Amino acid sequence: MKELVEIIATSLVDHPEEVVVTEHETDKAIVVELKVAADDMGKVIGKQGRIAKAIRTVVKAAASKDDKKVIVEIQ
Repeated sequence: MKELVEIIATSLVDHPEEVVVTEHETDKAIVVELKVAADDMGKVIGKQGRIAKAIRTVVKAAASKDDKKVIVEIQ
């Protein structure tokens, strides 16, 4: 999941070198944290959160094979 979020985020932002994606697993879920430059935050979130919601939807669909819940946190 980490690689998928990283590919999506780097294609959206102006400063792809500042994209940092970390992943850690809890008992019931995989938490993916996405950190981008302050200037790029709006591009990752989108108007009314549409892009962030789309990222979460794509990751959730990709994770459906593993039967684990995936949480994408944008910081």
